[in-house]
Order: sequence, then structure tokens, then C-alpha cells
Amino acid sequence: MYKYNDFDEAFVRERVDQFRGQVQRRIDGALTEDEFKPLRLMNGLYLQLHAYMLRIAIPYGTLNSGQMRQLAMIADRWDRGYGHFTTRQNIQFNWPKLADVPDILSALADVEMHAHQTSGNTVRNVTADHFAGAAADEIEDPRPTAELLRQWSTDHPEFQFLPRKFKIAVTGSPNDRAVTRAHDIGLRMVERDGEPGYEVLVGGGLGRTPMIGQVVREFLPKADLLPYVEAILSVYNWLGRRDNKYKARIKITVHETGIDEIRRLVEERFSELRPEFSGVDQELLAEIEQAFAPPQWKEAPTDAYAKLYDADPVFRSWADTNLTAHRNPDYAVVSVSLKKQGDTPGDATSDQMRLLADLAERLGHDELRISHEQNVILPHIHKGDLPELHAALSEAGLATANIGLISDIIACPGMDYCALATARSIPIAQEIATRFEELKLEHDIGQLKIKISGCINACGHHHMGHIGILGLDRAGVENYQITLGGDGTETAAVGERAGPGFSADEIVPAIERLVHAYLEHRDGPEETFLQAYRRLGQAPFKAALYPEQAEKEARNAA
Repeated sequence: MYKYNDFDEAFVRERVDQFRGQVQRRIDGALTEDEFKPLRLMNGLYLQLHAYMLRIAIPYGTLNSGQMRQLAMIADRWDRGYGHFTTRQNIQFNWPKLADVPDILSALADVEMHAHQTSGNTVRNVTADHFAGAAADEIEDPRPTAELLRQWSTDHPEFQFLPRKFKIAVTGSPNDRAVTRAHDIGLRMVERDGEPGYEVLVGGGLGRTPMIGQVVREFLPKADLLPYVEAILSVYNWLGRRDNKYKARIKITVHETGIDEIRRLVEERFSELRPEFSGVDQELLAEIEQAFAPPQWKEAPTDAYAKLYDADPVFRSWADTNLTAHRNPDYAVVSVSLKKQGDTPGDATSDQMRLLADLAERLGHDELRISHEQNVILPHIHKGDLPELHAALSEAGLATANIGLISDIIACPGMDYCALATARSIPIAQEIATRFEELKLEHDIGQLKIKISGCINACGHHHMGHIGILGLDRAGVENYQITLGGDGTETAAVGERAGPGFSADEIVPAIERLVHAYLEHRDGPEETFLQAYRRLGQAPFKAALYPEQAEKEARNAA
């Protein structure tokens, strides 16, 4: 992991001291809320429905045990004993008191954490593949790239007041687990003639106008990363609209300007910027890469894993769904589900955080990751330690065997917390997960990603769900639209709206009909929901969602 140097430490401490004074002036009344708002947003502090919410950065989703324990301490001391992991690989605390926030930020600084640029029209937390540095299919660990981008973008004087917020994602694998095509800039590690570099995408994004990013550079050498990304930001900062915040994201700029003209302008700006970097960025990258050297792998027998896998169906079910191939065949990547049926997706209690920290320290080379799917990853677990790990997770209610299944739902906080939400997300996710647990169908259904947003801003990534659910307000009544066929991987697609929405009472039965239609029409148990949808199209699924309409159309056709 990257460790703070003297500059990092001084920078973070100075920001804490600055904000402490700003908070005190707000409490004293010297600052109005309008005057305080831009200051608090620069420090990740939002004013939500019921209280302030503090969003803490977890750069590229990477934590160590000390940092996770500190988050647990913050949850107990200054919040309500839990935190919420988000689709940006961050953590949110929903109940801090304003007067306590500087102390929280100081406690974060003690473990090399902060809340910078988790809000505002700037470059947000850079995200990465949550299996980075561990996955067997990886070309190269993307975290050094993400850390380089984090350092470059933090407090960058030109990019603190962009037309709109800006999000970057990086993956080092051909199998895209970082949703790069739905980001303002997506970077995919590729190789050309043995040389590592990036495929660069621009103009992706969700919200009210979902778009898939377009390739602006098929191959960018690693050495050119920062000047090229800076060129993209410079062009966007110049062209991006500031007259209408709904049309201010770079996806609209790319759409209105055209990818060919964007490419020309970026290359022109890149040629100007490239000489200014003079290799300094590569010297920094070389230092950063040293901090991400692989751990010293443990050499030990794996027999205990194989024996328990054969003997215990509960352990086998968990291993089949929650383990991913590691680059070291004696190890596994473990996904710890925060989606036990009926729980709030992405929430972790302080006790659970401490347990995960202890397990990471004892069994996992002191590394944890937060996934954009709102789960926790232990990236380096020796197979011989998996029985011990599973037993500890089971005792804490963290061994739910559902990664990638229908109850592993991404959900934004919705109207339970968010001031922007127009409908609830959490109760709908809980009801769907509970219903399919009752039906005992989850493992028969197989891979199926449901994603739920409580408003058009799409923080729940509903556009990318195989089944997406968007909660809206219709004349004071919650209404849930369904989209089908979304995909956040290397074959990315925006889901297609199925038809009219459903009430809160109708949405779970509608999802149930949809799933039964899939089970009826799939070409064997190996065909996933997304594969079946792409093969069959919308027709059989719409017929299941709207049976009365389908029956009427059949009568008319007859």
C-alpha cells in the first residue's frame, strides 16, 4: 500500500485545521449556510434529510487493518455504530454532529485517510478493480496508476471548479470489474507489442442521460498518462457547459462536440502539455509502484480447504460463489458479502469492521478492498486458511454465499437518507432479497445483477443492472421503473426501459414474474439472465411484466 510522505501528512493536517476554523465560524453564526456550503463540500460533508453526512475517501478501494479499525472507532464514537460503503468505494457516515466533524477528520488523518474531493465539481475518488493486484486474469496492477492520478488531481489548481463532478476508473484486467465504460474517463490496461499501456475512454456516465464511454485513444503508453489525462480535463474545462448543470458532464460535451473533434482537441493539447512533465511523473510512478509490491506469499499445505470443500455443503456453496481465482494458485480472492438477506446493502457495523480488520491482519497480508458493488474483499487468503476464515465470518453473519446472485443488490441510500431521492431503495432491496430467499431459487437463478436507484441521479447504477430499478415520484406516490439488459463489464450496455412503472407494493411481484420468465425461457442452467435477454430480446420479459397487456395484444392478433 501507498504510505504518506511528509508532504501528504502536512497537507492533510493543514486541511483539517482549516476546516476546524470554518466549522467554528458556522457554529458561531459568522458564516451562513450558503457561505459554509462550498467549504463543507470540499471536505466531503453533505447536509442530508435528517443530519449531516460525511463521505470519506477510500482511494481505489484499498484499506489496511488499522484504517478499518479506525472507521469502526469513528462509527462508535461519533456516529451510530455502522457505516455505509458506496458504489464509489467510499464510506459514508450518516449521523455525525457538525461540531465533531473536525475531530473525525483528524482521526482519519491519524491513519492516512481523508475526505478530500469526495464532493464538488472536481476529480472525485479514483476507483479501480477491487481484485487489483490479486486477480489471475490481470495484466498489471492498476492501483499505482490510480494512486498517481489521486496525487495529481488532489487540489489541482486548474480542476477544482470544473463544469461538473468528474469520475475516473481504472482496470488492469480485460474483464472489466471497474465499470470503466460508465465513467467520465475510463482507463483499461492493454498491451501492444509487449508494452503496457491504456485504452482511454471518455464520455461515459449515468444519471438522467446515461451514455457508454467512447474510445478516444486505442493505445496510450504508460509514460504519457498524466499529460494525456490533463489534456482531456483541460479540453472539458474549456468546452464544458456551465449554463445548465444537467448538461454539464463531459458525456454531453462529447455528444455535442463529437468524438472526432474531442480527439483532435485532446491530441493538440496533449502535444503542448507533454514536454512540461519532463519525466517527473514517471519518477513518481516508479516510487509509487514500489509501494504496491506483492506480499511475501505463504507456503503451506492447502489440504484443509480441499477436505472441507468435499465434506461441507455450506462451505462448498460459499466457496463456489464468494471465491475468485488468485494469481497465486495456492491463494483465493475472498468477497465478503454485506448483503445478507434482509440487511441494508453496503452497511457494516463497527463490530463487523473490526472482525474484518482482524482477519485481514492475521490471514490476509493486512489488505482489504471495498468493491463498487458495496462488498468487502480480502484479496490474499491462502487456501489453507479458508476454513478458519469461513468459520469466523459465519459467526459474525458475514458468510452469506450470494456474490453475484439476485440478493447481492446494489442500492443507494434512497429516501431513507438522501435529500435528492424521490423514492426508497433500501426497503425494496431488502424485500427482493428476502422474497427469493423464501423461494429458495437464488442459486438456481445464478448470476443476476439487480441495481436500484432512488432517483434519476443513478447512484445505485440501475442503468448497468441486468435488472435495473429506478424509483421516482409520481404525484406523491413512489413509482418504480424497470430497465433490462444493462451491463457494467467489458460488454457494457445501458439497460432498456421495459414499460410503465410499478407501485411499491407491485415491484417485488413484478421482479418475481420476470425471474420466472427467465427460468422458463433460458437455454439450460448455464445461460445467465443477461445472455437469455440478449438472445431473446424484450418480448418474453415484457409479457411477464405486463400480463394483461400481453393477453390483450394476443386477443387482438387473433
